[in-house]
Formats: sequence, structure tokens, C-alpha cells
Amino acid sequence: MSDDRTIERDRMRFTRNTLSSNLVLLAILFNVFYFINIYKSDINHVVGNYYYQLRIGVSIIFNLIFMLAAFLSSEGIKNYKVSYAYALFVLGAMQIIRIFILPLNALKTEVTVAGQTGTVMGMGQFTLVTIYLVLSGICCFAAAVIGLKRSRELNEHLASLGLSANA
Repeated sequence: MSDDRTIERDRMRFTRNTLSSNLVLLAILFNVFYFINIYKSDINHVVGNYYYQLRIGVSIIFNLIFMLAAFLSSEGIKNYKVSYAYALFVLGAMQIIRIFILPLNALKTEVTVAGQTGTVMGMGQFTLVTIYLVLSGICCFAAAVIGLKRSRELNEHLASLGLSANA
């Protein structure tokens, strides 16, 4: 191994994995955009009481839990903790799965309010919230892959030095 690479790997012991951490924070930002967009009130698109159901309450609670778990994972992955990379894979997969729960259901659900029938969510809004969830999931996956690679690299380097690895 070259001396430059050894120095770079040794330097990882004293620096943070900010790329992975920032990607997770970006995933949280995309989730906030999703959160705002899905629950925004549109005067021209009244949907009655569709958003006052148990499913929506669970969705709001999940959004809060996602943001908390993602933030904690960003702090863990910043310190090269491998277990947080696996948590980010799960969070990314959950963001993709969420597309098929609330947004797709709202796109397919028709409501009649004041004699007019329409879907709860228009195709434009569905596309936008889907993009937000996909981007959030991709950021989680990218952070996990980068974090896993860098964590393993640091752990191998520490093992070669005879130091205990970071779990």
C-alpha cells in the first residue's frame, strides 16, 4: 500500500465522515419537503375529511420517527459506526415503500365534496411527493454505502495497527 493511502487512512481516525452525515441530513430535508407537500392545504382542491383519519396520524408519527432515527444515524455514521449504515439501509427502503402507502392511496381515492368528484391527490402532487421520497431514500442509501465502505476501511486500518476496531 502506498504511503499516501496509509496516511489518508490513518487520518480517518481523527476526522469525521461528514459526507455520509450530510447526505442523511439532506434525506431529512427531502422528507420535510414531502411532509409539507402531502399535508398542505390547497383551496382549489378540497378533499373533505380524507386527511382526518388514523392512517394520516400514523403517517405523521412515522415522519417524526423517521426524522429522529435519521438524525441519530447521521451522528453515528459520522463517527464511522457500521451499525448505523445498516439502519440507513432500512430507513432508505422505508422511504421507498412509503410511496405505495399514503401517496398512491390518495392518488387512487376519489372523493365527492360539494357535488364535485375528484381524486384526493392530483398527478402533479403525487409526482412531486414521490420524487421527494425517492430522493430521501437515495440519500439514505448513498450515505449507508459510503459510511459502510469508510467504516470498514478504517476498521481494517486500525486492525493492521493493532488497535481495537470501531463497531
